[in-house]
Amino acid sequence: MDIRRTILDTVPKELWIDLEDRHRAEAFKAHDVVKTNIPLNAKRSREVEGQIRFRLQEQGYEEVVQLHGGHLVEDGIMPGTDLRVYQPFARFQGPEVGVILGFAAMPEPRKMPAKNMSRAAGVSLNWHLQPSMFDDPKSVRANDIFVLFLTARDRNKAGMIEEIAVGVIGADYKDFIFYESLEDFLRGYGEGSSAPDGPDDSDDRGAEIKLRTTRKLFLPPENRPDSDAEDASSE
Repeated sequence: MDIRRTILDTVPKELWIDLEDRHRAEAFKAHDVVKTNIPLNAKRSREVEGQIRFRLQEQGYEEVVQLHGGHLVEDGIMPGTDLRVYQPFARFQGPEVGVILGFAAMPEPRKMPAKNMSRAAGVSLNWHLQPSMFDDPKSVRANDIFVLFLTARDRNKAGMIEEIAVGVIGADYKDFIFYESLEDFLRGYGEGSSAPDGPDDSDDRGAEIKLRTTRKLFLPPENRPDSDAEDASSE
């Protein structure tokens, strides 16, 4: 299996870009909350910031994947196992196989994220590369692959993220069998055939994709300055 091509053909480009924007914004928000409202020493501040950052990113991930057609894995049981998932994973159906997409924080770029029950359950899928009997696009299948949207905080700049990447961890959870920075990975949408390119199916696939170097804090629609005007005009 060409892992990179499988992911490109299954997961829409705009999803990665929106996840990248949201996760950077949530990292900054977590730092700002701790700095402004929680009087702790440096060590405890970093610990609390890490907890807040992860929970904000977890909720943001859940909201963004559903906006782009992902089906959250219900009940959280991996097929053929008794392993349960406690983190939000979303399934995307591709031309041949499905992608179960989760997210994880790395201690630093290219370093394996900590093994927990949810990720251990997710990588169990990577043993199975065979046809499935099930047709429901919302159901996890034995031939799905488990992919992670990965982030590594910037250890030198508080509230920033040093690297965002796409990775696949082997079923033994010892190393990556695929890893690529998000910026490099996104260039693949200009290289090939059936990669999903978003709902408008625009013809800009050949353009080089560069991630924005600056970030604005993410604001939900209801908190944006023009939301009242938009709501009024739609009623």
